[in-house]
Amino acid sequence: MFLQRLLKPEYKPAPPPRSVSDTEQTVDILARTIWGEARGESLPGQDAVANVILNRVKIAEQRGQFWWGNDIIEVCRKPYQFSCWNHDDPNYIKMTQVTLDDRAFAQCLRLARRAVNGTLADNTNGATHYHTDSIMPAWARGQDPTTIIGDHVFYRILD
Repeated sequence: MFLQRLLKPEYKPAPPPRSVSDTEQTVDILARTIWGEARGESLPGQDAVANVILNRVKIAEQRGQFWWGNDIIEVCRKPYQFSCWNHDDPNYIKMTQVTLDDRAFAQCLRLARRAVNGTLADNTNGATHYHTDSIMPAWARGQDPTTIIGDHVFYRILD
């Protein structure tokens, strides 16, 4: 079986294990992004935001790289992709200073751990983008949503 996997062209060796500190940093950045973008949403709404990030990472891995970043941290912190990371956004200071005393953040940390461990089911049908239902950004015009969860509309866009 091992030899068959080696002979298949799609086989790639597993990446080297990440250190605990790398994993914890990834969990923290993902949790802060979920909190900054969707703390007022239900758990499925927060799951959906995490899944958009995971879907972007998956596409970057499949293609070798992608403009929005290649891992969870790069995707979350890519300028102007998740507004909570924009320094002029009112959520930015709140997000960088939130602690475990905030129940919503504690929930986002648990969710981020599930996402990083690969145990989060995708409830977005492969979405890579979203916006609140109160706006219609130019990039969403003419696009078909993959789903609507809470106050967010989700899309799969690969341009």
